[in-house]
Amino acid sequence: MTTTRTETALDRFIAQTCDLFAQETDTEIRWLKLTSILRELLADPDLQEASKNWPECIVTDRAENLLFYVDPDYGFAVNGLKRLPENRVKPPSTEDHPTYKGIHDHGHIFTLYGVLTGHEMIDRYRRVEGTPESCHIKIEETGSFEVKPGDLDLVRPYEIHAERSVGEETVAIIIRSEKSGDFLQGRYDYDTGKYWQVYGPRQTPVEMFGEA
Repeated sequence: MTTTRTETALDRFIAQTCDLFAQETDTEIRWLKLTSILRELLADPDLQEASKNWPECIVTDRAENLLFYVDPDYGFAVNGLKRLPENRVKPPSTEDHPTYKGIHDHGHIFTLYGVLTGHEMIDRYRRVEGTPESCHIKIEETGSFEVKPGDLDLVRPYEIHAERSVGEETVAIIIRSEKSGDFLQGRYDYDTGKYWQVYGPRQTPVEMFGEA
């Protein structure tokens, strides 16, 4: 007996994204156009149901992302992030930097963050003075806004930001221009101005819709 694999919302997202990347070479326009494709994925009821079975992302020595797909031609990665209202493990960065509030950048990559379930706050910052070489960068907040299911946030290379819990479980789909975890990303302490770098989230392979 032959089993036929049913096309999923992830299959459609990958095909549409590859078509977009093949047709649009301007990086900024490419990522702005990707928003409508990701919104379609977030609205898929099968995806919303499947996310209930995804494992929680745990912070240990570094953050964690679920890894659903890496494109062999264009390099983009499809990640998931599932966070319970409170982290069960205190990250070591807070021990070394006790006033660290999770403010960071993603290095050289583009990131499109889409909320699947839950609500959270996103804070944006800009550099005022200092350089990475000096390990001291003063930043100031430029805005803060709440995101809800279906909302997207496009984070360009080296843009400084932080996500904050509002006491709910949150699940997100994250599209990155390159798989994270193998290169350094910036961390910023708002109170002290201290700057340092760590590797991005560790990648945990997971089937988005369970085993085929």
